Amino acid sequence: MSASPPSPSRPLGLPGLARILRPAALIVCGLLGACSSGGPAPDRATARAGAAHAATRQDPALLPEFMPDPMEPANRGVWAVNRGLLVGVIEPTARAYRAVVAPAARRSIRDFTRNITYPGRCVNHLLQGRWAGAGDESLRFLCNTTVGIGGLFDMAGRWNMPRSDADFAQTFSHWGWTPRNYLMLPILGPSDPCHAVGWAADEAVEPWSYANPYRYVDYGTYYNDLSDKTAEYVRSMRCEADPYAAAKYAWTYTSQLTPPDWPTTGKKDTPTLQTLGVAMIACHDPDFAQHGQELSVRLPSTGRNLPFNCWLQPGPAPLVYVAPGLGSHRLSMTTLALAETLYLHGFSVVTTTSVFHPEFIEQASTAALPAYPPADCQDLLVALTAIDGILVKKHPGMLGKRALVGFSLGGFEALHLAAREKRAAPGMLRFDRYVAIDSPVRLDYGIARIDGFNEAALAWPPAERQCRANNAMHKVAELPTLPVDSSADLPFDGIESKFLIGLTFRMILRDAIFSSQSRHDLGVLRVPLSRWRREPSYQEISEYSYRDYFRKFVVPYYHGRGIEPRDFMREANLMNDQSALQSQPKVRILLNRNDFLTTRADISWLRSTFGPARLKSFPNGGHLGNMASGPVQQAIVESLHGLQ
Repeated sequence: MSASPPSPSRPLGLPGLARILRPAALIVCGLLGACSSGGPAPDRATARAGAAHAATRQDPALLPEFMPDPMEPANRGVWAVNRGLLVGVIEPTARAYRAVVAPAARRSIRDFTRNITYPGRCVNHLLQGRWAGAGDESLRFLCNTTVGIGGLFDMAGRWNMPRSDADFAQTFSHWGWTPRNYLMLPILGPSDPCHAVGWAADEAVEPWSYANPYRYVDYGTYYNDLSDKTAEYVRSMRCEADPYAAAKYAWTYTSQLTPPDWPTTGKKDTPTLQTLGVAMIACHDPDFAQHGQELSVRLPSTGRNLPFNCWLQPGPAPLVYVAPGLGSHRLSMTTLALAETLYLHGFSVVTTTSVFHPEFIEQASTAALPAYPPADCQDLLVALTAIDGILVKKHPGMLGKRALVGFSLGGFEALHLAAREKRAAPGMLRFDRYVAIDSPVRLDYGIARIDGFNEAALAWPPAERQCRANNAMHKVAELPTLPVDSSADLPFDGIESKFLIGLTFRMILRDAIFSSQSRHDLGVLRVPLSRWRREPSYQEISEYSYRDYFRKFVVPYYHGRGIEPRDFMREANLMNDQSALQSQPKVRILLNRNDFLTTRADISWLRSTFGPARLKSFPNGGHLGNMASGPVQQAIVESLHGLQ
């Protein structure tokens, strides 16, 4: 399998968002684990000494190499301005533009834009000695300019004439200019010196750049190109705990002009490969997120405002609250796709953000750290109760029975709340149905599995590890260029799929530690935290596995509050709630039998606890990898039968 990435004819735009990807470009949602050791709460000096020891150990986890960012504070400042322009100006006006200008007209403008930029492509093909490319583009230009009425219609594309992109950044790279440092440009977004100079040369080679009346045509066509993408750009940015870092990581690999090494040499691992299929989950309606409302509620527990999203039916309907997986945002694609499925089947839906995401940590968490299930679930319940109260006031008589649907960690939280429903404080929201999708049973087992994935790269030869890690990330960045139809087609072997899942979870942990320590510094980290220069602290935080997180941060913090490791072990194991769950008729379970977060013993326990009437299992899918499939979506809807 091979493919070469297209070279952008201009910078990726405000703020390079066409290619924003999650650090591993995967929306893999998972679990929160417990720890197995602890001790007295350390003082600050002891904590720093422990952190120093952790830093000097040989950490088996491996990270891909990303572009150096020596100008990070300045780059983040430019990013903040770009983001403000995108969210405050471009996205609202683009929404109006899309409403006025028909899709066919916008497509014709895009075709026209590409046609008039022919001179630059032709010049760069010639400078690189790519005579065939120059010839193909010349024929396309002649065809589209004549038959396509000045390029308004891509007749060459309809006739399958070859197309080949080229720009000065590609030419400079061909001549040997290797980008060294990351650069954020005003308006134009992510770049590097090679691409920045290349963009200037691209503009200089176009004839209309020297004629004022025609220069504005270029600006207009550029805006047209952005208009169809701004809503998704904004959604992607808001889902990320640190969208600046995500854009930088993506740029490191999407800006490369040579393709990754696509062939896989090792054996594939079905559960983790199917899990990566979660990256292909999408809404049927690309504008579904915009059809809902975004509101916020002031929480009595923290006194802060927590945002949430809702899609309400025009008439009375049951209300489903969606609790997402570890680190997932209320607007993540997995969360939105689930919300869309529920809404299309007649339910009103509310989406919330994971207790392990910085948005929830900073607005709704009463603890310094997310980790202890009773504390996290209580914070979640308080938030859902406050949301329910505001919706009842705004829409009296429109809300029917309530359900809590959680996937992954959200599923664990749903079961935790179901088991303790009778112990909930008066006035707390009570649900008529609890649905858990791919919930882990024992969080400590999940911790071991995820940390094990972080060590998957050890199976590569030592001299090849960094190169292979980089190549795996490069393949992820270029996946959109491949005709991939299912998770089985993804070009990753078993080591790569485990490595990418472990990397995703490690980035989620990094964001949680940074956010929590920015609020309540426990004295563990050596590097001072700065929101404008994060890379040094990110490098230190990336040294920590999930077990390190519990041993160094969580256990000392909760020990000072009278909670011991044995308490974590008890609360992090659903088997300890068997009696309460078995007698809870409102619970429904959906699981995949090859989910790497559950063992055969876990599945046997779930079957014996809930029985066939309350449990639906699927043979494949890994962890959440089949959530977009028809049978799973049908099972989710059926799990809510009786509420309407």
